[in-house]
Amino acid sequence: MTRLRLPHPETVAAALLAAIAGVPLLAVAWLALAAGADVAAWQRVLADPQWPQALALSLATGTVSTVLSVALAAWLLSRLFATAHWQAAVRVLAPMLAVPHVAMAIGLVLLLAPSGWILRAFSPWATGLDAPPAWPTTQDPWGLGLVLALVAKEVPFLLWAAASQLQRGDAGARWARELQVAQSLGYTRAAAWWRVVWPQLAPRLAAPILAVAAYGLTVVDVALVIGPGSPPTAAVLAWQWLLDADEAFNAQGAAAAWMLALAGAALVGLAWRLRRRPARRARWSDGRRGAEAPTLSRCRKVASEVFARHAWPAGYLAVMAALAVASVAGNWPFPAFWPERWSLAGWRAAADHAGTIGFTLGLALAAAVAALAWAVMWLEAAPARWDTWMRPLAYLTLALPALLWVVGLHRLALAAGLDGSATGLWLAHTLAVLPYALIALSPSYLGFDARYRHLAETLCHRRAAFLLRVKWPLLRAGLASTLAVGFAVSVAQYLPTQFIGAGRHPTVTTEAVALAAGGQRALLAATAWVQWLLPVIVFALAAWWGRPRRFAARGGR
Repeated sequence: MTRLRLPHPETVAAALLAAIAGVPLLAVAWLALAAGADVAAWQRVLADPQWPQALALSLATGTVSTVLSVALAAWLLSRLFATAHWQAAVRVLAPMLAVPHVAMAIGLVLLLAPSGWILRAFSPWATGLDAPPAWPTTQDPWGLGLVLALVAKEVPFLLWAAASQLQRGDAGARWARELQVAQSLGYTRAAAWWRVVWPQLAPRLAAPILAVAAYGLTVVDVALVIGPGSPPTAAVLAWQWLLDADEAFNAQGAAAAWMLALAGAALVGLAWRLRRRPARRARWSDGRRGAEAPTLSRCRKVASEVFARHAWPAGYLAVMAALAVASVAGNWPFPAFWPERWSLAGWRAAADHAGTIGFTLGLALAAAVAALAWAVMWLEAAPARWDTWMRPLAYLTLALPALLWVVGLHRLALAAGLDGSATGLWLAHTLAVLPYALIALSPSYLGFDARYRHLAETLCHRRAAFLLRVKWPLLRAGLASTLAVGFAVSVAQYLPTQFIGAGRHPTVTTEAVALAAGGQRALLAATAWVQWLLPVIVFALAAWWGRPRRFAARGGR
């Protein structure tokens, strides 16, 4: 008689977890695909006079911001990794990651606008201006302000993703040794980095880079604050059509989102084909290892180290300082550098929205905890081959343009009767946070030394005891940082909150974008500060909870 073999409990758990995340993800993708099936809508998009320039703007700003972000992040890593300043740079990333995209865009507007702080610093004694000029420094027709805002936010994200790889015990220490060996052979530090470490690190950053490219091509909230307005980017134009009460315009918005997605996919495919082409390295491609005059090399080294260590954090401080001053500014005529009168009216008005702040906090915590729990259980239970095929599905929220994702989510929420509900909004935020939680937790979790488990098994400890007393305490820092990242991602969600929430559940992000179109500067700055304070507090708590702990040895047994 053949005995019936029951599936292993871990296999059952992995299948259940795959269904919990995979079914809604596939449903959203299918519904998003169905939303773009109207041929007449595609024809109307192509006939719209704004569309060609809007599409060109989106492709240009998305491509330039992605290339600049990757290049700047790689250059900063080449100057900071395996130096005495590396750990300090990693610690600085947390408050930078905590700054939401919208808050960064608002701060840049307050700095760069014709009546902004930078021009005030040079007026009227240097510029001769006694009134704000009609210069397109923000919402410029070329999208330069949008590119600057995207680069400012994506570089810390890429550095954080790289740091999670460089701090792994199985990779970071080995790469640091290889870097030292290459330098001992006569290569400059820059040449050693680009020849030895970067070719090994870059493939591991494929998912974060894809997320940066997808966001840059389809961003709506930041483009509404600092992007071009006439015409807007293709993503903003499609968003305007999706918000229209006419179903024909809704179909047109879905078709526009699909056109943008296909154009972005073509760019990504081109970049993928070109990725293996050898780059020209002017200083060391001729086979020479050393290369520069000592004086010039020393000056460049000092300048690059100063920029890498101080300039980019200083930019964030300037943005937050502009928000802080504007939030307490009363009467502030141009070109005065400081306000003539200080006022807490903006903060009092922000405090009147305590319910919105509380809802944002609760929603972000619930989404981050749910995504972290799923990621932990998945990495613990799923076989390696399952994880391989599940990851592309989990990364759908990053690969699909945000507009298409929201269209599919909205149709799924309508079918499930969750449109406009807090539960539907929580599920939407959780699905948005899920890929970031998986990206953040995977390096530390998959790099965990398996010998600890073998040792626990030899001591007859059960799996639950090993997890609770050994593995998770040792991974405390990674778990805490993943929770903080998920919280920050949820706080920054704009499109799902507007669409799935149906305007019934405002958050600080939707309030900030709405205020950006008005003239309440103090309230706008205070709201942006609140939007930043929520994640930065969670990042601080995560850093405190995840810090290494030392325990005094106890005598006896």
